[in-house]
This record gives sequence, structure tokens and C-alpha cells, in this order.
Amino acid sequence: MADTPTTPDKDAPLREDIRLLGRLLGDTVRDQQGEASFALIERIRQTSVRFRRYDDLDARRELEGILDALEREQTIQVVRAFSYFSHLANIAEDQHHIRRSRAHLLAGSAPREGSLACALERAAHALGQDAPAALADFFTHALVSPVLTAHPTEVQRKSILNCQTGIAQLLDERDRMQLTPEELAANVDSLRRAVLTLWQTRMLRPARLSVIDEVNNGLSYFSTTFLRELPRLYAGIEDHLGQAGAELPAFLQVGNWIGGDRDGNPFVTAEVLERAFALQAAAALGFYLDELHALGAQLSLALGLVQVSDALLALAERSADHSPHRSDEPYRRAIAGMYARLAATWHALLGSAPPRPPVGEAESYADPAEFAADLDILHHSLVANGTAALARGRLRHLRRALRVFGFHLAPIDLRQNSDVHERVVAELLATAGAAADYRTLDETARIDLLLAELATPRLLASPHLAYSEETESELAIFRAARRAHLRFGPAAIQNCIISKTADVSDLLELAVLLKEAGLLRPHEGALDVNVVPLFETIEDLRNAPGVMDRLFALEPYRALVAARGELQEVMLGYSDSNKDGGFLTSGWELYKAEIGLAETFARHGVRLRLFHGRGGSVGRGGGPSYQAILAQPGGAVQGQIRLTEQGEVIAAKYGNPEVGRRNLEVLVAATLEATLLADGGAAPDPAFLDTMQALSDGAFAAYRGLVYETPGFEDYFWQSTVISEIAELNIGSRPASRKKGMRIEDLRAIPWVFSWAQCRLMLPGWYGFGTAVKAWLAARPDDGLAHLRRMHREWSFFATLLSNMDMVLAKTDLAIAARYAELVRDAALRDAIFARIRAEWQDTVEALLAITGQRELLDGNPLLKRSIRNRFPYLDPLNHVQVELLRRHRETHDDERIRLGLHISINGIAAGLRNSG
Repeated sequence: MADTPTTPDKDAPLREDIRLLGRLLGDTVRDQQGEASFALIERIRQTSVRFRRYDDLDARRELEGILDALEREQTIQVVRAFSYFSHLANIAEDQHHIRRSRAHLLAGSAPREGSLACALERAAHALGQDAPAALADFFTHALVSPVLTAHPTEVQRKSILNCQTGIAQLLDERDRMQLTPEELAANVDSLRRAVLTLWQTRMLRPARLSVIDEVNNGLSYFSTTFLRELPRLYAGIEDHLGQAGAELPAFLQVGNWIGGDRDGNPFVTAEVLERAFALQAAAALGFYLDELHALGAQLSLALGLVQVSDALLALAERSADHSPHRSDEPYRRAIAGMYARLAATWHALLGSAPPRPPVGEAESYADPAEFAADLDILHHSLVANGTAALARGRLRHLRRALRVFGFHLAPIDLRQNSDVHERVVAELLATAGAAADYRTLDETARIDLLLAELATPRLLASPHLAYSEETESELAIFRAARRAHLRFGPAAIQNCIISKTADVSDLLELAVLLKEAGLLRPHEGALDVNVVPLFETIEDLRNAPGVMDRLFALEPYRALVAARGELQEVMLGYSDSNKDGGFLTSGWELYKAEIGLAETFARHGVRLRLFHGRGGSVGRGGGPSYQAILAQPGGAVQGQIRLTEQGEVIAAKYGNPEVGRRNLEVLVAATLEATLLADGGAAPDPAFLDTMQALSDGAFAAYRGLVYETPGFEDYFWQSTVISEIAELNIGSRPASRKKGMRIEDLRAIPWVFSWAQCRLMLPGWYGFGTAVKAWLAARPDDGLAHLRRMHREWSFFATLLSNMDMVLAKTDLAIAARYAELVRDAALRDAIFARIRAEWQDTVEALLAITGQRELLDGNPLLKRSIRNRFPYLDPLNHVQVELLRRHRETHDDERIRLGLHISINGIAAGLRNSG
């Protein structure tokens, strides 16, 4: 609806912020690079805007002419300017989301969909008098865990993130405070300095990123967001539930793969894992020490003015703080003693002294529970003696943070490929004389042999024998995991994930390796970590329910599941299944696998926890988390869910604390609704399932026909995208491919999707749908379209699938993609493949619009449509320049300035698209 004089333009503040930041960036370019550079960049900007907003073809030709004629140094300046603008636009958009959320709260609007308030309100309405008990049971047994992962297309530097945080805080200040003219001028000056700092901060890394660099990058989100915002979110839920004094279990936790994910990354070693835990512990303990220090300053309560508990007095008496100035301040003395114990804990765990020394010597805490007990003494004394309000501030958040993060900060998952486990187990069996050639055995013989090994406490590995480098490395990892358990507690490592799980023996092989490190102890019937299969390919997804059925039929394994609380986690791979079978088939096979797994687990009396290996992009299972969780089949979300957060999506979701808290809240709200308000697993109209299978079969054939069955397609892909440059530039710690060579099968799914996004084709997020729908409608000319429209209206799975495809198609630009196609040296190959892609895109768009009833892409998502309209004029020049840089780079190879410009363009396009990897 158009804004009228009485209807304020809600997006006006966003446009004002973007104009302000753009003007400050322009001023910075003029001051730093000169008037000529500024004039060139401004001409490019205006021409690009003219083309995008008015569909001016003359403007497009003018733009291409300007960009093609740029000299090398001009190219780098243009790429830098438009890349930084993408980052600044992201900051402005995030701030606008915060602004709009606050406006709704200030106006007393009804709770918005995706908020916890809305989810709790829906639960209360739907469940009536049963709601309190149902909610209590949900939070008792729930687990909601976003898991941070690193990958080859992570393109943000921590220094850049710090600059962006400063700019966001200054924009936030303008929103929340009524500034005087002098204060407003000072704010603009501060913004100008922040933009200048951003411009002069190196965007790229001079050397390839190490795993420890990735660990440090991930830790920045804990200090910025998680350590502070998770306790606030918990407090908000507790207050909303209105249960006086009740504290929720630590059901919402942040997981981590960085430092433990070895699949395809030879640089993750036992030493790296231990270093990662040391860095994590330093972050957690450092936060607690700072909070204790601040708490001591706040709790200046004096005897004679307040009553305190005997336990608090005893805690104060044990303190090393004997200052006469604080002799009547028991809380401060108690906190000083706790600080000294926590400082000793720092030394015991990390072997060094904390940044701020304690007042005296003290014994270290044996575990987080001891520290928590002392904090509880503070809490109970305040509550019991008329000062409960003081317990509800910093102390409440510190107590919650400790319960969530412990001394380890975040659990690190271990992950390795099943092929590696197989080779290691085979070598151990051979050297121990248990099996001459394990790898030649059939599945039944493997299972029998592995179960026999799991029944005995005897170890296979001997300290007196030499093993291959791979086997030594794998054994070292598991032994390091055991040491982490002893050092930080069992919460430090809770899951071991098996990539490319294909059969039962893959899980039993990992169990044998865990036994070698003492993480599985047969005589005690103890298993210290979850053995988690990861089903990734289309074939593996189809086989997943059967594999788990056969596994649970094995009594020794079933006993291990019982030891883990009758719960089994299963991870589903969105990325590789998409690369294997295309977007539509991947989504459908994942849906069917979840139904089959839920039925299998129910039959065996085992609780299912699904771990969704979603990427940021739609081509890797991405898209809005709220809709994705609610679109799960009935019975798939049983109060517990884990999902990966990857790449630039981590920065987009959690780089800003308020945005981060909102995204965490969305995950909880969706999990609660999917668990308590689901329809009990009733399937939609059976005809929908039949239709979906037919569409999947058609899309699968079209996708496989292009990607895997078209001669020369690998050459087309490697020449028309930035994949080879991603492989050689310093973008991540792991190789882009699992093996050397150009085979699509060996390429990691992340750079596969990222490369298609960079050239604005987004092919993994839509290819095959148009062909499938066209064929299906041809066979049902009378009622076919009406049937598909009903599927879209009534089935959330299908609606979410099309919504994500809508977003991807809107971000696609065939004209720009055609310029990348020109990089393919074989003209006949180029023309043949691009013609097929163009035709499929047209068919897919037409099918999507017909089914949804939209006139244009994103008609149903005006916010995203606006965002794309605002940012595409600034993305287009980056793409045009990137094509030219690719051409020059492939001609010269040794020009560092061209490499620099190319890398910056990759960064800028990823920032502009926001969910490209």
C-alpha cells in the first residue's frame, strides 16, 4: 500500500542511513584517492542506478563501456568502493530491522510471528489448561543448538567486523537518543572516522587462513553476542512464563565445529583441538572474571544496613581480601575470594595468569559446579534478605552464562569421513592380528568383527608398534578428546559425526576408535559421546531409515543408546545432497528421510534428534530458519534440533547483538511451535506426495543431465565461475576439493554453491524445477495447475520450497551470468550449455509465478524485494569488474594487484548477496 500523508514511510530511516553512509564513504574516497577517483566511482554508481531502476539499456551499455576501459589501479579502487558499500548497506539494514522491532514493541503491537511471545501465546491458546505442564515438559527436555562452522568461503576478517560493529553502534545511538545539534554533529564525525578506519583497514588476509585463525574469528561472536545475549534471552523467557524464582534448564546452547571438523581438512590435528579449547576457555573465564569484577563494584552492601546469610558470611571469611576498607562489605569480600579462585582456575587450565590479578592466592575451582555453588550463595542471600532486585541483574546473567557455557565455552563436535575411519580400523585390526584385510570383508562379516571388538576392553593399538601418519593422527584426536573431557568435563565434546555414512559398519568403526581412547568402556557399558551418522548423498538419504533400523536391531549398540539416555542423533546433509541431485530432489529426499527416521525411531523406542547440515544459501539448505523448522514433517522435531550456521551467514545473524538475540529467539520459537503445535504427524493429501515424487523425478533427471551427463560441463563450470580462484586464494583453511582434480563429485559443496552465486546464476537453488513442472502439467492439462496451487496453499513444505526458490531466482541475473559464460574458451560448449541454463531459468520462473499467483518474483516478500532493489545497483559493477579481473588474472597469473582486486570483488559480492555460501 502506498504511503499517504497520514501513513509514515517506514523505510525512510533506512534510506536516510544508506544515504548518510554512502555520502561518508564518497567523502572518504574523495579525500583519500582524489577527486578523479571519486568522480569515476560516482559516475559508475549513477549509471548503474539508472539502469537498474529504469531498465535503461543505454545505461547498461554505458556502464559496461566504462568498466571494461578501467585501468588496473582504477579497477581496484572501484572494487573497494562498491565492496565497502555492500558492507555498509548490510549494517544499515540490520539497524533498520532493530528499529522496526522496537517500533512494534513501543506501539504495543501484537507479538510478531517468529517471536517467543507469539509462540507462547499460540501454545497457551491451543493447549488451554494443559499449556503450563506442556511448556514445562518442553523446556525440561528441549535442546536448541545453532552450531558454528568454518568453511572455504568464509570471507570476513575480524578487524572488518570490529569496524562494522562500531558503525552499527553509532547508527543505533542516533535511533535511541534525542541528540542535540552538537551531539548529532559529533555522531556524524564519529561515523566519518569509523568509515575512514574501515576504508584503511585491510579487507583481506595476507596469508592463507589457519584453523586457529578461524577459531579466533568464531570466538568474536561469543564475546560480541552469545555470552551476553543468551542470558538475556533466558531471562526474558523465564519472566514471560511468570514462574517466580523458576530457572529454565540450559536448553539453548551454541555448538562449534571449528577446531574439530577434520573432514577434508588435514590441518585439524590433536594440537589444534587442544589449542581451540584453550582459546575457548580463555574467552569464557575472561568473561566471568570481568563480570565478577563489575559485580564486586556493584554489590557494595554493608553490614548494619542489610542482613546476609550465614553461608555468605562464611564465603566472605574464606576470602583472601582482608582490607579494612571492606571489612563490613561481605558481598565484596566474597566476590574477591571467588575472583581469586577463578583466577587460580585460569592458571590451572591455561598455565598462565589472567590479565587482572586477584587480591591473593586461592584454590582453583574443580569444575563449573563449584563456581556455580558460590554464585548461588550470593543469589540466595540477596533473595532471602530483601534485596532480590539486585539478584536479577548482572548476577542473574552471570549465573546463567556459567550454566550454558561452563569453562569450555561451547562443545566442539568431532567430524571425519567414514573412509578415513575405515582405513584406520583396518590398519589397527591388521597390526593386531585380528583381521588380515578388513576392507575386503562384506558388511555382515564387518559387523560381526566390530561387535566382537566392542565386547572386549582389550585395545587394538600398541605403543610399541608403528602406524601410518593417518592412523596416528586419528588416534591422537580421540585421545585429545578424552583429555578434554577430563579437563573441561563431558560437555566439552558431546558428538562425533561420521561424514558419508552409508551402512551400519560406519558407526561401529567409530565406536571401536572411541574405545581405543577410553571414550567407550565396554565393562561399564559407558559411551561418553554421541555417535552421529551423517547421511549426505541422495542414495544415503534414501537408505538412512534402513541403516538405523538394522543398527538398533543390534543389542550391543542398542545398549549404548540406552546409556546415552535412549537418544540418538542423526545428521542430514543438505549441501552434498543438493550437489548430488539438485535443489528439488534434495529437499524432497530430506523430507522423506525424516519421515522414515521418525517412524523407525518410534518403532525402536528411541528419541530422535535431527542435526540439519544447512548452509547459508538456498542451494545448501538455507533460507529463513523459522519457516524451515515449521516445514519439517510431523514427528521430526521432538523438542530437540541442531543446525549449522556457516560462512557470511554467521556475521549476518550474529554480528550484531540485538539481531543475534532475535535469531536465537526465532530458533526457540520455531522449535517450540513445531513440537507442541504440530498436527501429530498427519501427512498432507496423499496426492501431494505422489505429485512431489513425480516433480522430483523430473527435476533430478534434468539436473543430473546437465551437471553429470553433459560432456564438457566440468570445463564450463571451472572456466565460467570463480571456483579455481577460490581454490587458490586465502579464503579458508581447507581445500576447495576433497581430492585433486576437477571432478564435480570431489568438489566440496560449499565452493560449488558459492561459485554459482558469485556469477549470479545461483544454479544449485533452482535448476530442474521448470522442466519438472512443465512435463507434469503437460500430462494434466485440465487440473494440473490448480492442483499445484492447492499444494502451495495447504502444504508448508512445498510453500517453503517455493519461497526459497523465489528468493534465489530474484537474485539471479542472466545478463551478468552471460558475461561470465564468455570466459569459456570453447564457444560451442559455452553456447550450448548457457542456452540450456537460460531456457531452464525461464521455465522455472514461469512455473513459480503460475503456482504462487505472483506477477513478479518476490511479490510475496516486499522487504527482501526492497533490499534487492536497493543493493543491486552496487552489486552489478562488482560483477562486471570481476569478469574482467578473471580474464586478466587467467592471462597473467603473477600480477598481485589483479589478484588483490579479484579477491576483494569476491568479498564484496558475498557481502552484497548475504547468503551466497
